[in-house]
Amino acid sequence: MYQYLQRLGRSLMLPVAVLPVAGLLSGIGVTLGPDRLNINSQLSSLLTTGSDTILGHLGILFALGVAIGMSKDRDGSSALSGLVAYLMVTNLLKPTHLANIVNVPVDELSYAFDNIENVFIGIISGLTASALYNKFSKTRLPDAFAFFSGRRLVPILTSFAMVVVSAILYFIWPPVYEGLVSFGTWISGMGWFGAGLYGFFNRLLIPTGLHHALNAVFWFDLIGIDDIANLWQSTGVKGITGMYQAGFFPVMMFGLPAAGFAIYRKADPKYRKEVGSLYLAGAVAAFVTGVTEPIEFSFMFVAPVLYLAHAFLTMLSLSIAAFMQWIAGFTFSAGAIDFLLSMNLKLANKPYMLIIQGLLFAVLYYLVFSFLIEKLDLASPGRKGPLSFDSDKDEDSFKEHKLANKAENSNSLKTEKEYQQARRILEALGGKDNIENFTNCATRLRLNVKDTSVIDQEKIKSSGAAGVKIMGKNAAHVIIGTNVQFVADALHDVIDEEK
Repeated sequence: MYQYLQRLGRSLMLPVAVLPVAGLLSGIGVTLGPDRLNINSQLSSLLTTGSDTILGHLGILFALGVAIGMSKDRDGSSALSGLVAYLMVTNLLKPTHLANIVNVPVDELSYAFDNIENVFIGIISGLTASALYNKFSKTRLPDAFAFFSGRRLVPILTSFAMVVVSAILYFIWPPVYEGLVSFGTWISGMGWFGAGLYGFFNRLLIPTGLHHALNAVFWFDLIGIDDIANLWQSTGVKGITGMYQAGFFPVMMFGLPAAGFAIYRKADPKYRKEVGSLYLAGAVAAFVTGVTEPIEFSFMFVAPVLYLAHAFLTMLSLSIAAFMQWIAGFTFSAGAIDFLLSMNLKLANKPYMLIIQGLLFAVLYYLVFSFLIEKLDLASPGRKGPLSFDSDKDEDSFKEHKLANKAENSNSLKTEKEYQQARRILEALGGKDNIENFTNCATRLRLNVKDTSVIDQEKIKSSGAAGVKIMGKNAAHVIIGTNVQFVADALHDVIDEEK
């Protein structure tokens, strides 16, 4: 299970690597816009739209990243299956579609389905797709259906599987979501301690997307709190209104950047440059705009202990700010831009104290994260391996897994014919040194080679191939038939075996 979670954590780094640029685009765009410096509204709109394109589709990014990262050979068809899975579940459970499926009016459906497009659903989709890929990507169908064998079968099976997953979520998602709303309503009567509990569960629920349920209770007019609107419209109570916002400023502007610095300091020196670039961009985004996903998702799954500590520290920050009645607020998120704009609000109360609290929390975050990483020997980003699949270490692991998979397949009488054919084809092509790269289509191996003149066409035909087409000095097609995928897989394995 630990190894599985580590693989999941590395898979999540694929979409996480995109998040820093979203944060920077948002920060620059919001700063230039009419609600801030009003320098260039057109450029502001361009940049914020670019940011929203990424941050508004995190579910899709995580579905793709998890699907390809958790598949046994990281083939592109696994990512396609992840996308199919996500689109199936989110469209089946979209209120306008779901109303027709279950034959009830849209307004009678649970409002939980309004927030079904989230990271949690993306991860479920990716895991489902990768599991089906690992199980069925080598599956043969009868000759009449051979075209749909192997990797082509996976998206088809994924579609059917997500119908079942959607049916399960139809019954599970609403009570969980609505239960959190009830929980939020309950803790709203606990004063400063309730504000702390809200902060704790707000962070804890980020991976699932269910934090929106709690946010609706405290930030908007669900049960009458409406914290954001009342603060900015000066219609609330001084010292109380804004208490569910203020404590986030010390965490997002100071705490999380310091946490990123601690992770950077504890990273293996050979990975620090990569880690540093990730956390520098993430820290700027968190401080300026309050966009913290680039930092949080980087350690959320690879080192969950750190994320639990982050949730506790967030609880502490909101509790202190609410108890001391230090108030500032935000319309976008708890970054420096919103902080500066909210300082002059009528209901703002000693907001400068949040800066002092933030500096103290920066030290606290750094010390806590450093202690936990060192003491528990946590696999934080860059500490026990690279951030992504681009490094030599992960590539070695990938090749070992692929060769193990080849050995497993070689033991099957069903695939031995393809391995024998692949060996003969490789020899007839002039060996692995003559092959630049190759892919396969529905019936053919499509090869780029160094020199087609050395290809022994008769030997290839004697292997069982239907024919050979020389496409020029450096390209050739070997016509196999509908079982071409299995020959291509065997050829990949035979080449790896000779390396």
